Amino acid sequence: MAYVLGFGEIDRTQVAIVGGKGANLGELSRIDGVAVPDGFCVTTDAFARTVAGVPSIDDRLDELARLAPDDRSAITELSARIRRAVEELAVPDDVAAEIVAAHARLGVDGAYAVRSSATAEDLPTASFAGQQDTFLNVLGSAAILEHVRRCWGSLFTERAVTYRLRNGFGHRSIRMAVVVQRMVFPRASGILVTADPVTSDRTVVSIDAGFGLGEALVSGLVNADVYRVRDGAIIGATTATKKLAVEPVPTGGTQVREIAENRRDEPVLTEAEVLRLADEGRRIEAHFGSPQDIEWCLDGADIRIVQSRPITTLFPIPVAADEQNRVYVSVGHQQMMTDAMKPLGISLWQLTSRAPMRDAGGRLFVDVTPALSSPTTCTGLIEALGKSDPLIGDALQTVIDRGDFIRQVPQPVSGGTPTALQGGGPEPIETDPGIVTELITESEVSLAALKRDIRAESGPALIDFIRADIEELRRVLFAPRGLEVITAGMDAAEWLNVQLWEWLGEKNAADALTQSVPGNVTSEMGLALLDVADALRPHPQVVAYLRQVEEAGPTGSDFLGELAECQGGDEARAAIEDFLDRYGMRCVGEIDITRPRWSESPATLVPTILSNIKNFGPGAGRQRFADGLRDAEETKHQLLQRLHALPDGERKAEETAAMIDRVRTFSGYREYPKYGMVSRYFVYKQALSAEAARLVEAGVLREPEDIFYLRFDELDEVVRTRRADAELIDERKAAFRTYETLTAPRVLTSDGEAVTGTYRREDLPAGALPGMAVSAGIIEGRARVITDIAQADLAAGDILVTAYTDPSWTPLFVAIAGLVTEVGGLMTHGAVIAREYGLPAVVGVEHATELIRDGQRIRVNGTDGYVEILTTAAAG
Repeated sequence: MAYVLGFGEIDRTQVAIVGGKGANLGELSRIDGVAVPDGFCVTTDAFARTVAGVPSIDDRLDELARLAPDDRSAITELSARIRRAVEELAVPDDVAAEIVAAHARLGVDGAYAVRSSATAEDLPTASFAGQQDTFLNVLGSAAILEHVRRCWGSLFTERAVTYRLRNGFGHRSIRMAVVVQRMVFPRASGILVTADPVTSDRTVVSIDAGFGLGEALVSGLVNADVYRVRDGAIIGATTATKKLAVEPVPTGGTQVREIAENRRDEPVLTEAEVLRLADEGRRIEAHFGSPQDIEWCLDGADIRIVQSRPITTLFPIPVAADEQNRVYVSVGHQQMMTDAMKPLGISLWQLTSRAPMRDAGGRLFVDVTPALSSPTTCTGLIEALGKSDPLIGDALQTVIDRGDFIRQVPQPVSGGTPTALQGGGPEPIETDPGIVTELITESEVSLAALKRDIRAESGPALIDFIRADIEELRRVLFAPRGLEVITAGMDAAEWLNVQLWEWLGEKNAADALTQSVPGNVTSEMGLALLDVADALRPHPQVVAYLRQVEEAGPTGSDFLGELAECQGGDEARAAIEDFLDRYGMRCVGEIDITRPRWSESPATLVPTILSNIKNFGPGAGRQRFADGLRDAEETKHQLLQRLHALPDGERKAEETAAMIDRVRTFSGYREYPKYGMVSRYFVYKQALSAEAARLVEAGVLREPEDIFYLRFDELDEVVRTRRADAELIDERKAAFRTYETLTAPRVLTSDGEAVTGTYRREDLPAGALPGMAVSAGIIEGRARVITDIAQADLAAGDILVTAYTDPSWTPLFVAIAGLVTEVGGLMTHGAVIAREYGLPAVVGVEHATELIRDGQRIRVNGTDGYVEILTTAAAG
């Protein structure tokens, strides 16, 4: 068993032996033309051999694993005890002998850097950067042994333990190696990344540079000179004022020194050095096969590389069939689900959609390059997407305005039917509620047939059945008549907004007119949960029990079954089950079939039910609908009265009345197709889950949830062959954990650049956060910044601030006074329901959940589209 390996004996495959940093350094030393200061690694076997001597180490690690990531005091206390115990251990004699011998071979008189190298560090899926310790300018064998122990102990710093807890890494599964490397005392040093750190553009190399050791930059002591290089040319250079540098101390260690005033504003690098570094970065990137984060230094005129790690924060680029420039638009920002999806969910959505989609980073994108490349369709596409999400529209316009990424080619004008973007189209449908009734009936009949017929299917026949039924789903979902109804409702709302602004100066008039429209299945769901609260409110034992369930969280306990033990429990259970029969297929992120549904995890609803019991009285659901209906009717009456008083008023009032009737007849259907689709998805999921259980019983899968990490065609193969690739499933699980940490861009190019749009507005009050006005009105209240619906704690008058809302958030809408989201558009879920409930709402507010603090008082202007923060501190 080797306790020490030289860099020349190491390559990138040996992470388990020398950790991520050590493996990358060994691999770097194998690249022709790349100079790496020599060194060796103290292996993880040495760590395991030594740490085995810590008393009760297994019990302590188990205790550490049980802590919550936000329990700082417990983490601090326990991690400090473990770290102290590790650092106080004597290094075993045979381990110490190998370290001392390796040090002697490199030269006992030299200075060394001693750096931790954990087995989960500097990996393609997790960098762990800065989580463990590094010690510079270490002199002598005794000091090296001491700092090796300190590196071992740094596996248990508070920040390292918290990072592992938050990212799902087990403490026992990670071991620590230590890198011992010759020190370089450079004129300059810094960090080079082979992708733009702000935009993620893979064509740009970005270099940060400072005088002296790189520790000054890494620790944030100084501002760096920044250089940007593309295609062998410097495209940007910023020279910072550098007051400090970190330099070695003759007796060991380092010190911070002031830089002479006449050198503080000097550029750190010459143009030639910048270009040499960029070339070196591209060479290293090509060797590793992915963008790299590289630590470098200049030893005289020579470049020395002291580390390279994969950049784990870049959003992946969709795979294309060619190398042409391409522009992708996020599907999640249109569907109000920007979280990562699992492979089964992605593939099922791709099978459902009519538009070809590519996946990357656990998200779906549409390639809009062909439409942008044609002057005939470019303007219409940008206008259509900009109306839905102004930030997407502006980002696409930015790409076009650059003029060097997408080359527009005039397309020949063809005969045939005009497209929606070109104008024209079928004759408008009649304003007939019976059309909506027929569409819903057809969907319900089709769903009932699916539920009946799928019961008999299993094995390969089940997969074939679902594949065939997806075509029926598409037929119902994209029925031309249904699309005509949705379009008619949208067109009527737009007509009302345009004409009533022109005639009466009424802004967003359709918002008030679409309160309590008939047949909106999603808004009805929010009101139905108020009815559930009515059924439970008279039973104190039930309410007390639900409070216990809320404290425990949405676990797998059978709380519905246990309700029977409470007085009034049978009635309470019946009310909840009635609700689940109608809406139990819904959940947060419901377009991903793998997400747990309310029927599978009904305890998720408990906080909202308790909030409704607390904040509302009996009959609130019916009263809320009646109030909205009355407000809409009063608004209609007032508008028509004012129109009659205008020149040609009778015609204007007649046309407006017809459009109000039309918008109220058709706009409620807007939410139904997705409800029908999700209902069908849940039937598929129940059948596939039963099949997964049979595969587990047969030993094909380890757990039923493994099917979520297979694409639909891969699941088909597993079911037919009775063989599954466990390694592939594990890789997919690890990738998904990484994808969960990434933020999906609205617009992404094939260069990897996340193109960001802006609101180009000059009409905002000072300090206001711009967004898109989607539901008129102005409201002030307490901001409740909520990222998890299960943790919602709302009081009357609160304003909900969150990343996005899909239909599963609707039950919260009955308790709030206003809405702010980071993602959304005029016809997305939150906007539609906010208008129906009469809630002022602004969507598309970039970074709202970061810029607005929970408890602050804010003003939401849903008429003009902005949010003002009225108090600087959060309310207690």
